[in-house]
Amino acid sequence: MATEVVAALIEEGGRLLICRRPEHKARGLLWEFAGGKVEAGESKRQALCRECMEELGVLLSVGDVYAEVTHAYPDLTVHLTLFCARIAAGTPQKKEHAELAWVLPEELPAFTFCPADEEILQKIASQGI
Repeated sequence: MATEVVAALIEEGGRLLICRRPEHKARGLLWEFAGGKVEAGESKRQALCRECMEELGVLLSVGDVYAEVTHAYPDLTVHLTLFCARIAAGTPQKKEHAELAWVLPEELPAFTFCPADEEILQKIASQGI
């Protein structure tokens, strides 16, 4: 069974917030969209808000689902739900990630993302945000 994971496509001024995973974690130093695992009893939106508060110190305004992907890694299978989101309060801080970056959608190919995000990156490239 797949692990439920959520992430935020945070857009501000035409740029997207991307986060680099810590070196010591699985898929260390790869880039991703902010988010994490859905805990028991949480809705996906609640999990996303909690994760972004814990990892970035920001309060999110969560919109519609942008994409859903299931990806099998050697150590686990994830079902990733990516939501469109905006920062409602706070400024993103590196509480957990190695780096944060605000990038234009066309700059995304210059970053090495987690494999589960590849399908999402293709959608952004072809359809925009």
